[in-house]
Amino acid sequence: MAANEHCSRTVKSELLAMADPKYKSFSAKLTPTVAPERIIGIRIPALRAYAKKLYKDGRASLILNEGEHEFFEENNLHAFLIEQIKDFERCIYELERFLPRIDNWATCDSLRPKCFSKNKASLLPKISKWLNSEHEYTVRFAIECLMLYYLDEDFDESYLGLVAKVKRDEYYVKMMVAWYFATALAKQWDSALPYLDEHRLCEWVHQKTIQKACESYRITAEQKEYLKGLKDIKYAYKK
Repeated sequence: MAANEHCSRTVKSELLAMADPKYKSFSAKLTPTVAPERIIGIRIPALRAYAKKLYKDGRASLILNEGEHEFFEENNLHAFLIEQIKDFERCIYELERFLPRIDNWATCDSLRPKCFSKNKASLLPKISKWLNSEHEYTVRFAIECLMLYYLDEDFDESYLGLVAKVKRDEYYVKMMVAWYFATALAKQWDSALPYLDEHRLCEWVHQKTIQKACESYRITAEQKEYLKGLKDIKYAYKK
């Protein structure tokens, strides 16, 4: 048996041994785009700890070079191995091979490469490319990157425009746009508010942004009242 095949089987058996039937049921409800039979049921902290073990013992490269994975947790494990790559260019290489294989919001949102925070200038061109991808979760990942890394000291108002230009019908893309603008309202209120005041977002995203912002503890009571007023106004989308 080839070394990589043996490694794959060993990893799969170790993952199956970590199964939690109750968590499997919980995960299946949260990720409706993943077939239940593809879910083992492993809690994220346990899976991340296992990924660190594989990275340290040298098995990470074999997993990263595998083809399509059978289980949801194998995809998450793949994502958690990419997270640990310190070299930015190598991380991007592995990431761009993996992004088109993501088929659910949970894997997408769990992927947080550690090297991104130290390479923000180099990351921006990659984000611009991912925003124009035909793949739903690649676009979602790009918007999430703008939300995570560019709403604080590296913020620029033009980034709001990049996200507002994303016109997609997929539910999980629209939800991420709303999440981004709700977070922008919490962190960059004056810059983000005109996108709601002037109806620059589609109605669904506009309403969902207000809903998510009003659920946030980072938005003041006064701000929430103002946003609720925008929700009640007859919507007139400005393209």
